[in-house]
Amino acid sequence: MAEACPIRWSVARLLAAVATATLLSGCQGLQPGSNMAQLRVIDASPDAGSVDSYASGSGLAYNLDFGMVTTYVPMPPGSVTLAATRAGTRQALATNNLTLTPGRQYTAIVGNIAADMQQTLYVDQAQPAAAGEIAVRLIDQVTRVGAVDVYLVPGTGKLAFTAPVATSLKLGENSGYVTMPTGTYSVVVVPAGATPSSVSSALLSGAQVSYASGAVRTVVLIDSPLAAKPFADTRTLPSAAVLTPSVQAIIAVDAD
Repeated sequence: MAEACPIRWSVARLLAAVATATLLSGCQGLQPGSNMAQLRVIDASPDAGSVDSYASGSGLAYNLDFGMVTTYVPMPPGSVTLAATRAGTRQALATNNLTLTPGRQYTAIVGNIAADMQQTLYVDQAQPAAAGEIAVRLIDQVTRVGAVDVYLVPGTGKLAFTAPVATSLKLGENSGYVTMPTGTYSVVVVPAGATPSSVSSALLSGAQVSYASGAVRTVVLIDSPLAAKPFADTRTLPSAAVLTPSVQAIIAVDAD
């Protein structure tokens, strides 16, 4: 099992799940001048169950559960066929032919529902942000809500007075890296176009996370387990109205 890199999770359930994955050897970050590429995999499909990942037929990661992130795995540059399969089988759920460049880091996200699963490759920022700054990229992999606006609310600030870092973000889209001052921030997600006045109406109001100077992070928005709405008398509640969608976030380390 690979050594776990420092990854912050939005809920304890996801953190505990990391320990159950079987990963091949990997490490965080590339050494300057490396002639290798590095690749990590994130499972963001809410209904596919556990998946295995294969690179040109060789096992890359096994038993990835929803919301899990592998470490970076060194890869020879060039063409590679990346396949996501149901765990313990070779039943392909998504397959892509990719080209990896030496000296670069990549994130492959297995996303969308199982019936329409997609595997998308993103080029990661491998170098730390400038002194006194952080760089954050937002990727939308939420299947149960529409387009969203995303805020990084400073620890000393308020949502109503914070400008969004991404607007009208849709499934599969990403914001690119956004540079911000070093500090403590919480991720807040609201429906696109909403005028947020408090976090009480947000799809996600994440915990405050401290980012050190130079930190580079990827924030992946994924579905939360469906939660029951509170009702005074559930005996008269239509079954279709019981559950309400919301969002959670994975914060993955790209560079420090």
